[in-house]
Amino acid sequence: MSSVAISIRTLERPGVLSEITGMLAARGINITYAHLYVERDGYGSIYMELEDIDDVDGLVEEIRSSRIVVDVRIHRSLEKIYGKRIIIIGGGAQVSQVAMGAISEADRHNIRGERISIDTIPLVGEKELAEAVSAVGRLPRVAALVLAGSLMGGAITEAVERVKREHDIIVISLNMPGSVTGAADIVVTDPIQAGVMSVMAVADTAVFDIEKVRGKRF
Repeated sequence: MSSVAISIRTLERPGVLSEITGMLAARGINITYAHLYVERDGYGSIYMELEDIDDVDGLVEEIRSSRIVVDVRIHRSLEKIYGKRIIIIGGGAQVSQVAMGAISEADRHNIRGERISIDTIPLVGEKELAEAVSAVGRLPRVAALVLAGSLMGGAITEAVERVKREHDIIVISLNMPGSVTGAADIVVTDPIQAGVMSVMAVADTAVFDIEKVRGKRF
């Protein structure tokens, strides 16, 4: 059996998703990731990553035969294209410094065949930051979260603890006042170094044992 990523362009109408997933269920195919969105002019798109497929060509032909389907395409998965994902959240200037270190280090590993992508969002405010941290658990492919700010605690710390409890995500924090440093796996003073370490912590091509440094400050 194989795995595959598939994008389906459809007419936009009720019941489209149900019809497509019904075809998959009948073939015993498991959906590992799905994303739906509406295009212009009454069309919609469904992107799915699937596993346990015996007959990819037969599946494509069955989907194409539906009257609601306009086009079907096969792709490499987002995991293979973009790889592991590092999310950087916090104050604008510090986020940019962390991103600088992470992008520079990721470039070194990606040249050697790794796939690591970096996402950033500058935010302020306890509620906004806590909401963003909680949402990390709903994002696909996230391997590490870096918190870059000058003061974080309260609801942000609670969100970090929940994300760590429910997901396999490494959390790195800049050294700052607030309780969030006690919830992080690693605390780093220099923002550029924090970015570098976030990549090293998730890269298969790095010699880095997260368990040996977990709970330490740098």
